[in-house]
Amino acid sequence: MAARRVLVVLFDGVQSLDVTGPVEVFAGAEQASSGSYSVRTGSVGGLGVRTSSGLRMLPDEDLAHADPADVLVVPGGVGTRTSDPRLVDWLRGAAPRAGRVASVCTGAFLLAEAGLLDGRRATTHWRYAPALARRFPGVTVDTEPIFVHDRGVWTSAGVTAGIDLALAVVEQDHGRDLALEIARHLVMFVRRPGGQRQFSAQLEAQVADRDPLREVQRHIAEHPGGDLTVEALARRANLSPRQFSRAFTAEVGTPPGRYVDRVRLETARRHLEEGAFVEDTARACGYGTGEAMRRAFIRTLGVTPTDYKERFSCS
Repeated sequence: MAARRVLVVLFDGVQSLDVTGPVEVFAGAEQASSGSYSVRTGSVGGLGVRTSSGLRMLPDEDLAHADPADVLVVPGGVGTRTSDPRLVDWLRGAAPRAGRVASVCTGAFLLAEAGLLDGRRATTHWRYAPALARRFPGVTVDTEPIFVHDRGVWTSAGVTAGIDLALAVVEQDHGRDLALEIARHLVMFVRRPGGQRQFSAQLEAQVADRDPLREVQRHIAEHPGGDLTVEALARRANLSPRQFSRAFTAEVGTPPGRYVDRVRLETARRHLEEGAFVEDTARACGYGTGEAMRRAFIRTLGVTPTDYKERFSCS
């Protein structure tokens, strides 16, 4: 079987990790499975580019003369803010001839500008998702997933999510075992599923200003199965329940009960992704019973814990 051709687009202001992350994944697959991918880079005119960090990159070829790709990768970076119309025109013509098209981070803006995301669901770095939705109303922008696959077009969140996307493509082509082998080689903690949230409840929320409230946040993260009622948390902060609720909401940006719910759900998702049993996860994360966790999953995610585990478990 001929090697699948991977073509990575380069341009001035590209984010270097958006390029090298996917390249390392496909190169690792090529080495592990005897030439399964042939990885090339290309730019408009075949000219060298300078990345957003100042690193110089020299492409393999001029995009104008590039053969159709089995996987066309469009990275992001500050260069997408003022895109080269020649690159957008090239994408518009080359994408239909590619087997799969994938963007990393703000590379989604280039795909959208070329009309390749119209009528599709897509994602990008959470910071730039609102701008993508405003500029391109024909695109259904989902701010949560690590990556999205919609009818042959893949889009991913910021920077390192491009590695997750590339691993998913390798899994689609060669199976889970090879994808996990590459993830281990790259010393990734875990191969993240596409439906995983871009950032955690702790990152999404604010960090409290006062030490006692920060200690409460840390305690919640480390003991999701413990007594996390407002009364118990207030005692830990040496405040009355009323004072605690007001202070926590003001400094963290969300009421304590809602914050606890989000941390517990996030922790339960991680346990299930790592292969834990549903009942064990329910007890460890403070739900008490599998049925209580099931109601929380359906209410928030629209799926049962069992369905979530079957879809996203890496075990």
